[in-house]
Amino acid sequence: MKELRLIGVCQKLLLGLAFCAGMTGLFFSYIPQELIRGFLFVFCGIAFIATVFWAFWQGRQLSELSNDICETVDILLEEREPKNFFPYEETVISKVQNKLLQYYEKMKEERQQSRQDKQTIQELVSDISHQVKTPIANIQMITGILNQHDLPCDKQHEFLNLMAVQIDKLEFLMQSLIKMSRLETGIFVLHLQETRLSDTIAGAVSMILAEAEKKNIQLQADCNSKLTVKHDPKWTAEAIGNILDNAVKYTPEGGTISILVRPWQFYTRIDISDTGIGIDQENYNAIFQRFYRAQEVTTEQGIGLGLYLARGIIARQNGYITVKSQKGKGSTFSVFLLS
Repeated sequence: MKELRLIGVCQKLLLGLAFCAGMTGLFFSYIPQELIRGFLFVFCGIAFIATVFWAFWQGRQLSELSNDICETVDILLEEREPKNFFPYEETVISKVQNKLLQYYEKMKEERQQSRQDKQTIQELVSDISHQVKTPIANIQMITGILNQHDLPCDKQHEFLNLMAVQIDKLEFLMQSLIKMSRLETGIFVLHLQETRLSDTIAGAVSMILAEAEKKNIQLQADCNSKLTVKHDPKWTAEAIGNILDNAVKYTPEGGTISILVRPWQFYTRIDISDTGIGIDQENYNAIFQRFYRAQEVTTEQGIGLGLYLARGIIARQNGYITVKSQKGKGSTFSVFLLS
């Protein structure tokens, strides 16, 4: 059908050209040759003048366009907003300006991201150097004592045990800092899969079971074994384990830690409650900052990265964590995972 229409259009075009050629020939057959020559001379002169004028006008338009583009580029390089910018006009300069502004905004975002990444790396290096100073200094001090003094065997074993404790702290610190650096630099890879949440919670509980037994803390968990949620089992267990680890640290001997899982419409909620020392309301946000430790818990082992890592892990699964606490009576951390 399209081919037939195209043939019809071509036939009509050829007929029209033939008709125009015939009429032109008939017109010139009745006009004297001198008049024809004069007409052609005048026509060529007008055409020449029109061509020159058109070329001049085009050159001027091109010059104005190049000047406008250069002016726009200069303004963007100075990080100023263009004054003569009309983004909704259907003109060449508006289209060019619009593309230049899009490119400028993209480059601006990349520069800002680069500055943020640089600042993050600088802060990370500073934090790492600050945190490793204490265990390294302790190890150096113990090594010096052992080298410079002839100590009895029991004293040597005592100092060697102290050194082993510092080495364990250093190893724990470095592992935590590695996780933090992966989180901050964006190379934290999660593998989401639809799997049973009870298995993930069991893995988290196993991380703190020994410490909880030492303090005679009762552990309770209520989770439907058939409930499945799309999440990363390994890193979600790490996040929940960090919250449980804090609960064990700050819950007195003989206390209770309970885990309650409830499916909601859009999220699955995991409540982790303890009967610990509690948190002041003004510190709800601060406790999720890296290396933050309240004054009353500085004697407890830790570096203040557990809750920071937990929030980062859950946030990268489109979830979030909230906290409610009463000083002296305990805290409840609620983990929300997208169902």
